[in-house]
Amino acid sequence: MSAPIITLTSDFGSRDGYVAAMKGVILGICPDAIVVDVSHELPPHDVPHAAFVLGTAFPFFPSNTVHLAVVDPGVGTDRRPILLITPAGAFVAPDNGLLTYALTAHGIRIPGSADPDDGAELAESRRSEAGVPDGCAAYVLDRDRHWLKPTSDTFHGRDIFAPVAAHLATGVRPEDLGTPTPTVQCLAIPQAVERGDIIEGRIIHVDRFGNLVSNIRLAGASPVAVGIAGTRIPGLSHSYAGGREVLALVGSHGYLEVALREGSAAKHLGAGVGARVDVTLG
Repeated sequence: MSAPIITLTSDFGSRDGYVAAMKGVILGICPDAIVVDVSHELPPHDVPHAAFVLGTAFPFFPSNTVHLAVVDPGVGTDRRPILLITPAGAFVAPDNGLLTYALTAHGIRIPGSADPDDGAELAESRRSEAGVPDGCAAYVLDRDRHWLKPTSDTFHGRDIFAPVAAHLATGVRPEDLGTPTPTVQCLAIPQAVERGDIIEGRIIHVDRFGNLVSNIRLAGASPVAVGIAGTRIPGLSHSYAGGREVLALVGSHGYLEVALREGSAAKHLGAGVGARVDVTLG
């Protein structure tokens, strides 16, 4: 059998020992684990940003991978620790919307507004319950015999999530780690809307290059123009070197994005998450 894979995603950064402590716990329980860092440089407390990063990374791992994600501004409160089992992998995380894109990949429609003018802010507080998709299962992590003791109120990444992920990777059954639950928390992300020959959407993510990623998937449509922050962009480019000015293209994640060659479109346009994007179709 191949060695188990556990990925780590967090906003802990690298200057402190938080990530190392989680890895130490994992390797103490599952010494054969291959631990892969997805990112630890996520904006602090930014659950929507982390959810998008995790959602674009996990599909490229083997289906038996355990994905451990901790961006947890509600640590120590009544927010639930959760385990989600899917055909594409297992996910251990706080139940705060962090697994939104993992859920949508398995059939959940993001419970966002259908009006792009309503609630453009992707605030962590804008969440709602969604049913667990068919073929998946979720568990509230309430079996503390698999936790580190004593359990800190402020570091569940080390004391709850890391040991649970490691025990799961060694073959412990999900039902021995928690109690089944029919619902999970999803972020209420605005949905793109098609009105005639116009698709109206919003920016939902800004990457480290300043590329503005929208919630629009074109599904083969050919835009005549893309409008954002008072700028009109003609058609689509096929690469980030497609012009000297601001350009639009479909990113590797499948979403329409706005970029600036060797520069930051976010800074150049003064735009960020929540900014309006209009696509004119031919």
